[in-house]
Amino acid sequence: MDRKPSVVPFLLIAFAFFLSLTPSLPAPLPKSQTLILNRLPSPPQSLSWSDADDESQPLASIATGDLQSPDTAAAAASIFTVQLHHIDALSSNRTPQELFHSRLLRDASRVDTIQSVVSAAAGGRGGAGAGAGFSSSVISGLAQGSGEYFTRLGVGTPPRNVYMVLDTGSDVVWLQCAPCKKCYSQADPVFDPRRSSSYSRIPCDAPLCRRLDSPGCNSRNQTCLYQVSYGDGSFTYGDFSTETLTFRRTRVPRVAVGCGHDNEGLFVGAAGLMGLGRGKLSFPSQTGRRFNRKFSYCLVDRSASSKPSSMVFGDRAVSRTARFTPLVSNPSLDTFYYVELLGISVGGTRVPGIRAELFKLDPAGNGGVIVDSGTSVTRLTRPAYVSLRDAFRVGAATLKRAPDFSLFDTCFDLSGKTEVKVPTVVLHFRGADVSLPAANYLVPVDTAGTFCFAFAGTMGGLSIIGNIQQQGFRVVFDLAGSRIGFAPRGCV
Repeated sequence: MDRKPSVVPFLLIAFAFFLSLTPSLPAPLPKSQTLILNRLPSPPQSLSWSDADDESQPLASIATGDLQSPDTAAAAASIFTVQLHHIDALSSNRTPQELFHSRLLRDASRVDTIQSVVSAAAGGRGGAGAGAGFSSSVISGLAQGSGEYFTRLGVGTPPRNVYMVLDTGSDVVWLQCAPCKKCYSQADPVFDPRRSSSYSRIPCDAPLCRRLDSPGCNSRNQTCLYQVSYGDGSFTYGDFSTETLTFRRTRVPRVAVGCGHDNEGLFVGAAGLMGLGRGKLSFPSQTGRRFNRKFSYCLVDRSASSKPSSMVFGDRAVSRTARFTPLVSNPSLDTFYYVELLGISVGGTRVPGIRAELFKLDPAGNGGVIVDSGTSVTRLTRPAYVSLRDAFRVGAATLKRAPDFSLFDTCFDLSGKTEVKVPTVVLHFRGADVSLPAANYLVPVDTAGTFCFAFAGTMGGLSIIGNIQQQGFRVVFDLAGSRIGFAPRGCV
C-alpha cells in the first residue's frame, strides 16, 4: 500500500522561510546597569605628552585644502593623532571640589553665550559681541576657561610648542602674539611671528580675509585684521595671517591664524584656540581636502582613568563601530554641529513626555540640538528635562536622596557604597541609539559621596549634548558624509 507523503516537513520549511523574511525585532533595552562609584578627579601634578616630537622621524609637510588641487589632496591624504588634556590640568594647585565648582561656573557662562549667539543669529543680528569692522565669528573657547580640552602643538618655523584649546563651538584659529599691547598670562612664552620664517600677513583683498564675517584692514600696510569677542566682554584682536602648524611630526602650512596682539578678559593658561566648528575658517574646513573632512575625539572619564583623551584627523578617525546620525544645517549659523534627537529612554522605556517636536530646528534657526565639546553638562529644553528627571527619579527611588547641588536638582547620598544599580539612559538620535554608561549621567560632586544626575534644563529652545555625556565614546565628525557618529568604548 502506497504511503502519502507527509506535509509536516513542507510546513516546517515554509514556516522557516517565512521567519527569514520577517524583520527581526530590536532587542529590548536593559532596565538597569551598575555604577562604580569613583571620586572627583584630581588634576595631574605634571603633564606628559607621549606624542611629543620624535626627532628620529622626518617632518612630513602637507598642504591645506585651499592651496592644492583635489587630485593632489586625494593622493596625499593624511592622518595624525594628538593627545588632549582637560583644562583642569593647568590648575594643579586647586582641590577637586574647587575645580568642579569652577567647571560648573564656566559651563553656565558658555551655555549663556551659545544661546545668545544662536538667538542673535536667528534674529538676523549677527554674532554676540560683534564690533563694527571686525569678525563676529562665534568663539567661546577661553573666556572663563571655557573650551574644556587642550593639546600641545608647534607654531611657526622652526616650531614653537604651545598649548591650544580645541573647541567644536568655535571657528577662528588664534593665539597670542608678540609684541603685546596686552596679553594674559600663559604657560609658554608668547609666540613671536618675527622669529618664524613661515609667517605671512594676509592682504585685505585676499579671499581668506573676506571669509571673516566683518574683516578689518590695516590702512598702513593693507593687511587683514580680525577681532573675536566673547559673551563676557573678553576679546582678542590682531593680524589675520597664515602660519605653519606642526602636530607631532606632521607639518600643516598656510593655516589662516589670528595673531592676537591685544587679548583682554578672563582668559586662562593656554596660548590660544583652535576652532573645530563647521564654519569656513575652522581648522577642519581649511584642511578639509587633506584629511578628507574627517576627525574624531574620545574624552576619557577622568574620575576612572588617568590616561589622556585623544583626537584623530583623517580616515582613521571613523570608527567601524560608530552609530551615525545625519548632521542638520542651521540656515542662520554655520558654526555648530546640529543633530536630530527623537527621544530618550530611561530604564528600558521611552519617556512619554520627550517628543521629537521639543528638539526641532525651525527655519529661522531657533531650537535644535547641538553636540559640543566645550559644554560639560547636557542641557535640554525645560519640558524635556522635567520629563527625563522625573522618569529617572522613579527608576532610582531606592537610592537615598541628597540636597540639590548647584544646577543639579536630582542628587543622591551614596556615601559608604562602592557601587549601585541605576536605571539606564539611552539617547535616540535619528538612525542612532546611544546608550550612556552610568558614569556619564550620575557624577560625583563632592568628596562626601554625593552624586547628581548630570543633566539640566534650559528655558531656551536650544539643547546641547555636553562632554560628560560624551565620555568614553569616540565621537566622529564625518563632514564629507554630513554625519556624526558615536562609538562606545572608543578610547582604547
